[in-house]
Amino acid sequence: MHKYFQFHSKMDKFHLFSVEHLLTIGIIFALCILLFIFRKQLQEQVSERFSRYTLALLLLASEVFYQLWLLYENAWSLKTALPLQLSDIAVILAIVMLLTNSYRLFQFMYFAGLGSSIQAIITPDLDRFSFPHIRYFEFFVSHGGVVLACLFMVAVSKYRPTISSLWVTALIVNLYAACVFFINKSLKTNFLYIMKKPASASLLDYLGPWPWYILSLELVMIVSFYLLYSPFWLKRKIERK
Repeated sequence: MHKYFQFHSKMDKFHLFSVEHLLTIGIIFALCILLFIFRKQLQEQVSERFSRYTLALLLLASEVFYQLWLLYENAWSLKTALPLQLSDIAVILAIVMLLTNSYRLFQFMYFAGLGSSIQAIITPDLDRFSFPHIRYFEFFVSHGGVVLACLFMVAVSKYRPTISSLWVTALIVNLYAACVFFINKSLKTNFLYIMKKPASASLLDYLGPWPWYILSLELVMIVSFYLLYSPFWLKRKIERK
C-alpha cells in the first residue's frame, strides 16, 4: 500500500491515453456536461455560493495536501514544490476567483487557466505517478477542478470572455514566461518547459527542437485561445441573424 504514496515511486510509468487516463478524462468531461445541465439549479443564490465555495475548498485542499505530501516524503524543494507551471498557478488563481467571484480574474483564467489545465489533463507530466498513485488523483483533481471552476463562472455566474481579454492574457503569459526564464536559469529548473521538453510525451514533441518550439508554442497558445473563444463568437453570430 505504501508504494501508492511514495515520492520515489516504483510503479510503472504513466502511459498516455491508457484506459485509466481516458476514463479520468471522461469523468472530468462528464462533470463539465452536468455543470451545464444543472446550471439553472446552481444559479439559485444558496446553491451558487455553496457550490462555488465547495469547489474552492476542494482546490485548496488538493494544493495543501500536495505540499504536505512533499514535506512528509522529504521531497520538498524549490525545484519540486514551487507552483510556477502555468497550470499550477491556475489552481491558486482559481481558488481566489471562486472565493471573490471576480469577473476580472475570470477574463484571464478562462484563457490561461482553462487552456493550460486542459493541456495538462490531456498530456500530463506524471512520470511514475501512474494510477492508482495518490499523486495521480491529486493531479487530476486539481487540474480538473480548474476546468470546472472556469466553466462554473460561464454556466452559473454567466461571465463571458472578450477578445480584448484574450490578447491581454496572451501578453501577461508572455511576460510571466520571461520572468520564469530567469528563475529557471537561477534555480536550474524547467518551469513552463522553457529550457527543454518534458521527458513524457507532449504537444511539444511536434513543435520542433529547442528553442524553436517556444515560438511554435506561441502560435499554438493564440490558436487555442481563439478556439476557447469560438463558442461565444458563434453564439453572437447566430443571435444577430
